[in-house]
Amino acid sequence: MSRRPDGENVGVAHGRWGEDVAVEWLRTRGYVIVDRNVRPCRGDARPEIDVVAYDGDRDVIVFVEVKQHARRSEFQRRLRSVDRRKRGVLLHACRSWLRWNRWRGSYRFDVVEVYGEPESSSRPEIDHVERVRLFGKSERFVNWED
Repeated sequence: MSRRPDGENVGVAHGRWGEDVAVEWLRTRGYVIVDRNVRPCRGDARPEIDVVAYDGDRDVIVFVEVKQHARRSEFQRRLRSVDRRKRGVLLHACRSWLRWNRWRGSYRFDVVEVYGEPESSSRPEIDHVERVRLFGKSERFVNWED
């Protein structure tokens, strides 16, 4: 496990940097950041929501999973790190957040992929994938393409 001089795990530091980049990117597009790094499941610390945001233009809560990658590769598919197990954990966390906060409105799940590294002099590239299918159709999941 690689560590920085301050003792922090390099992967954790890069992930935090990716989240900071994603949050700033969302803010510049009008999202209100409601919460970050939320663990809404009592008794289970695994499920974590990276960012909970509010899209005021559409009056919808947006759960955001942030993925940081050193570089973009044409050989790797998008959303590759949000596998079936991760989706199940995120679904559980999002539902818990909705119950805990008594949100009765619409909501959706997005993934923001940040390509770059904190030490790099170049600007990171960002892919914002909206309306990733995480919730069932019977829920208040918003999909404007249906």
